[in-house]
Amino acid sequence: MVNLKSWFLLAILYVFLCTASSATVELDAIESVLRRLHSKQAPPIVQESAAKGVLQRLLPAHLHSFEFKIVSKDLCGGRSCFRITNYKSSSRNSPEILIQGTTAVEITSGLHWYLKYRCGAHISWDKTGGVQLASVPKPGSLPLVEADGVTIQRPVPWNYYQNVVTSSYSFVWWDWQRWEKEIDWMALQGINLPLAFTGQEAIWQKVFLDYNITSQDLNDFFGGPAFLAWARMGNLHAWGGPLSQNWLNIQLALQKQILSRMQEVGMTPVLPSFSGNVPAALKKIFPSANITRLGDWNTVNGDPRWCCTFLLAPSDPLFIEIGEAFIRKQIEEYGDITNIYNCDTFNENTPPTDDPTYISSLGSAVYKAMSKADNNAVWLMQGWLFYSDSKYWKPPQMEALLHSVPRGKMIVLDLFADVKPIWKSSSQFYGTPYIWCMLHNFGGNIEMYGVLDAVASGPIDARTSENSTMVGVGMCMEGIEHNPVVYELMSEMAFRGDNFQLQGWLKSYSHRRYGKVNDQIEAAWDILYHTIYNCTDGIADHNKDYIVEFPDWDPSGKTGTDISGTDSSSQNRMQKLAGFQLNRRFLFFEKSSSLPKPHLWYSTEDVIKALKLFIDAGKELSGSLTYRYDLVDLSRQSLSKLANQVYLDAISAFRREDSKALSLHSQKFLQLIKDIDKLLAADDNFLLGTWLESAKNLAMNSDEKKQYEWNARTQVTMWFDNTKYNKSQLHDYANKFWSGLLEAYYLPRASMYFKLLSKSLEEKMDFKLEEWRKEWIAYSNKWQESTELYPVKAQGNALAIATALFEKYFS
Repeated sequence: MVNLKSWFLLAILYVFLCTASSATVELDAIESVLRRLHSKQAPPIVQESAAKGVLQRLLPAHLHSFEFKIVSKDLCGGRSCFRITNYKSSSRNSPEILIQGTTAVEITSGLHWYLKYRCGAHISWDKTGGVQLASVPKPGSLPLVEADGVTIQRPVPWNYYQNVVTSSYSFVWWDWQRWEKEIDWMALQGINLPLAFTGQEAIWQKVFLDYNITSQDLNDFFGGPAFLAWARMGNLHAWGGPLSQNWLNIQLALQKQILSRMQEVGMTPVLPSFSGNVPAALKKIFPSANITRLGDWNTVNGDPRWCCTFLLAPSDPLFIEIGEAFIRKQIEEYGDITNIYNCDTFNENTPPTDDPTYISSLGSAVYKAMSKADNNAVWLMQGWLFYSDSKYWKPPQMEALLHSVPRGKMIVLDLFADVKPIWKSSSQFYGTPYIWCMLHNFGGNIEMYGVLDAVASGPIDARTSENSTMVGVGMCMEGIEHNPVVYELMSEMAFRGDNFQLQGWLKSYSHRRYGKVNDQIEAAWDILYHTIYNCTDGIADHNKDYIVEFPDWDPSGKTGTDISGTDSSSQNRMQKLAGFQLNRRFLFFEKSSSLPKPHLWYSTEDVIKALKLFIDAGKELSGSLTYRYDLVDLSRQSLSKLANQVYLDAISAFRREDSKALSLHSQKFLQLIKDIDKLLAADDNFLLGTWLESAKNLAMNSDEKKQYEWNARTQVTMWFDNTKYNKSQLHDYANKFWSGLLEAYYLPRASMYFKLLSKSLEEKMDFKLEEWRKEWIAYSNKWQESTELYPVKAQGNALAIATALFEKYFS
């Protein structure tokens, strides 16, 4: 018995030592990767100059107040770090503060840290209120740091940024001026591992032309500008296209500017690689190649014009050949600037068998396609599939894929770690290095939401856990420019190695964001921390408020409709076709015949108290753009949640056949849309016109202008295809609370619905669901094609409007 017990303990010890040894070997391999990447960085003088450029664009008057210096990691115990000290010089015109860093990103991170914690400044995206720099003293009066300086190390080497769809939901209409602002913001936030997907279609054009694929073939392959992310993933083709040669050339030139600046500031860009998505014409040119046509992805009726793309199997030799050609072409165009490549072949496509040996061979082939062109290639893979398709990816299958490449040659993004961390249930991804990521946002929706406690503690818990293989933190939101508090905290986790007091941090945040200490604002943020920013229900937050995602259903309950308004028997089902099974990317649609319920995880009464405190602080803070943004956003959130209840009241009245109450509640719902539109119009950051004009500004001729505007309008409304009586299955996925969109799109749609409800009661007839669908779908398609102009400048006094609406609805 003793011998058996001893054997059992030895077995446990053996497993433990193997796991620990595996983790150590992987992390040692990552150190080698870091050394190679360091050799590709720009020279110190270039990085120092790039950091000065960030400072000049941020605080031009203080350009000579700071001295920047690139230093060796030896200064920081072998890690990346920044060090802030007082500049020692007796000269009157000498700099005041010296910031040293192992790269320009570390220097700019140090600058941001100094401005935050010594000068009380705040930096966020322009569309979330921008910067608060009024608290920064004038040159010559900057506050000193302690005598021995401030040194902050990165606890993990990487700070990753972007989702593969962010390029479509947020970046699609950007020019260099906007990209320069973003790279500055990234540098100040310490981001050093950004995805760089712009312009890849121009590279693919060059690659596929070598395989006798014509421009006409590519017109059927590439999606339109606002839908490129999903064409790249093989979800659709041609939708919103074709891409003009102007677009291809301009985006390629833009990508070169982006990559050049990223390299100058010491970032390592992550470039795309080949995932197997190919033009239909390739099957004709290579008839013996293992090319499979995938199943439908969210079209209404499988329309072949944009449905059912083609996937070249990784096991086919042509896969490796094309993958190698693509990376070589990128190196030829951009230079040897990185070794890290993103590929998600299995993210939407489940292999035909769960045999671990087969899975391992597929993973090995995917990596071989990278390494033949770059023998130091590292595969960066989204770990979303392990959550979204967990029924398939059991431990043997996960291990087979994760261990199919040489050690240190794969990094996994734990994409949804803020809510559903995979590292905990997978033995640290079975020893594979991973990055702890916050997903947070879907579709670029505008909703105040967060899990601040998880963001503040999750990365620390993961890094300090037994046998941890965590090598970074990351932000993988589908859309940006919202919830600035969440993104400031998440960015800061790249430099926080120990637990800290979050409520104290939030109090400091409120001081920095508005440039003043205000008791009412402090109290309001304490409420927001315990409500809006304390979601613990484990539900992914995708805004389904009734204003922006109006229910398409028969409220009488007489039809067997699900919440998307489609008969359940005709729902798009996963299809298994000749080797690969297509999975839906969008996993958060409820499937029920009852009314969909928007996500609500907090007390609206408490949040209304916070709103009152915000309004009361307006006398002191009304001149602050950051305050104005937050006031408008919080008012919008409160009114939208009220509208959800008003809608339910209207439906209840309809079911009681109370026409008077139906009229009362429906009119209140419609008035709320009008009032919220007016509120949003009072802040530059909530305007539909900005989105549409940025799209048109990229056009080189009238045809492109019309196409780009259609793309921009369609993405935020119908999204995908529809028929006369069937709306897109993705309608309102990318909904936005923007002035102009509420008044011109959401309001008419709701009006049509309530009008038909009232008519149904008056005539004592069944609700005519088909008539409603026909009417609003036709209206939507007409609006998508239209070209009317919308304001690009705010109108009205935000504080006065917010105050009046509070009195009207909440007093």
